[in-house]
Amino acid sequence: MIEETSLEKLERSSVQRRKHAAPKQAKAGGVLRSSALMAVGTVVSRATGLIRQVLQGAALGTGLLATTYNQANTVPTSLYFLLIGGALNSVLVPQLVRARTEDPDGGAAFEQRLVTLVLCVLGIGTALATWAAPEIISVYQNDTPTTHDAFELTVVFARFLLPQIFFYGAFSILGQVLNARNRFGAMMWTPVLNNIVLITMFGLYLGMMTAPKKVSEITDAQVRLLGISTTLALALQALALIPYAHAAGFRLRPRFDWRGTGLRESLGAARWTLLFVLANLVASTVVTRLASAADAALPHDGVGYTAYSYAQQIWMLPQSIVTVSLVTALLPRMSRAVAEHRLDDLRADLSRALRISGVVIVPAAFFFVVFGPQIAQLLFAHGAADAAETVPLGHMLQALGLGLIPFSAQYLLLRGFYAFSDTRTPFRMALWISGTNIALAVVCHLLLSPRWAVTGMAAVYSLSYAVGLLLTALRLRRRTGGLLDGRRICRTYAKLTAAATGAGAAGWLIARFCSHGLTPAAWTPAVSLTAGGTAMALLFLLLARLLRIGELRGLPGLG
Repeated sequence: MIEETSLEKLERSSVQRRKHAAPKQAKAGGVLRSSALMAVGTVVSRATGLIRQVLQGAALGTGLLATTYNQANTVPTSLYFLLIGGALNSVLVPQLVRARTEDPDGGAAFEQRLVTLVLCVLGIGTALATWAAPEIISVYQNDTPTTHDAFELTVVFARFLLPQIFFYGAFSILGQVLNARNRFGAMMWTPVLNNIVLITMFGLYLGMMTAPKKVSEITDAQVRLLGISTTLALALQALALIPYAHAAGFRLRPRFDWRGTGLRESLGAARWTLLFVLANLVASTVVTRLASAADAALPHDGVGYTAYSYAQQIWMLPQSIVTVSLVTALLPRMSRAVAEHRLDDLRADLSRALRISGVVIVPAAFFFVVFGPQIAQLLFAHGAADAAETVPLGHMLQALGLGLIPFSAQYLLLRGFYAFSDTRTPFRMALWISGTNIALAVVCHLLLSPRWAVTGMAAVYSLSYAVGLLLTALRLRRRTGGLLDGRRICRTYAKLTAAATGAGAAGWLIARFCSHGLTPAAWTPAVSLTAGGTAMALLFLLLARLLRIGELRGLPGLG
């Protein structure tokens, strides 16, 4: 880890950086090409994922029945990140890059030991979690006489779905091996396989069986179809990476000679990442439990956990397509910049990534605020859910809306610390964010009615990340020993906010006009969203050009 006292050494490397000016331009182009490739793969993945989510909503609705499946399906992800996933995503890429640069064998032995260790941990963790399924589910919801059927169904789903822990890990570790080799495409494209299997499964579920609306109405055959197919889909996603890893030069050979090989450094760095994940997991568990209480109080109104999770998944689409793609391509580059003592390059990469991602993130945030109800009704008012049940989901999406801006920016700035192999500071930031989120979520649960409690929790989730962004920016500025191009970033975001506000207001007026009986009721959400959204997008681009937002040229097709 590079300490604060190393800043003078890092700054003295400015002469060396001038020698590498031309290669840096080529690298910048490579980052943009890699980001574009990942963005395309992510768009396809998210598009098929959205289709899957729509079919899932039609099959299960947005009430208590859907919550039993969605909670059980969330548990493997949470446990995977708690076991080792957080370390894989933030710590081990820099370690793999360093091993490939410094080790005589190009990091091959380090990779084999690491993959072996990860798979062993995941195998043991998966077996223990499946055995302890009832105890795990009891953390998320109460087992009372009135909720016993829902609790038991969630446990059954969990036993089918908890083996996903292993496949999440296998997918991630193979993906990180590829990322360390600057092979980013496969990890972005293989989730499409997962979505295709799930789309087929939910299609069969809707086509061959009567979609139940209550927990007591679902059959054993339906439970088996949902449980087995969901885990199988993730297994195919993980196994599909094996030929790509093999083509990139990775050879999967079990190695158990872990002592004295550098893994201690990786695990030591991962200690703070584990605590970071734990802090986030505690917050999400508290919110899940409180949201499940709203489901129990109003089981058929779509006011609880499932509506909240659907809203979050839609809300995070721009983040997944733009910010994550940029970060995945930039993290190895930023790690190399730190290793080669090029702090100016690190700051420049962060500034450029913030400004370019903002061109999509800011208008998307306002889009959710303006069109949340129409989005919810268009996507989820089908099958087991009617239009009235989607209204709370739309309000949650509006409440989350503007929080996308600090959420995305904070996510990106944290990668500056990871480039330093600093995982302690992100943990401290997570404590502030999670603590704020938990405290305000409890206030919402106590003071608001079940109808509005979870919508309030969505709003305070956004607020907690605004707090986190401020603290993260101050800490990172101190860590890098200089300005983070703050004035330029703030100026760009101010222009983007002005353009998005004007465009959003115009889009809202047009959507409102279209909803006044001009079309059949069934078509109103689609017509309002299409007309208003198109007007908002075109006006935003016009205002952005008038305001001379140069970052617009950083996006394909808008230069």
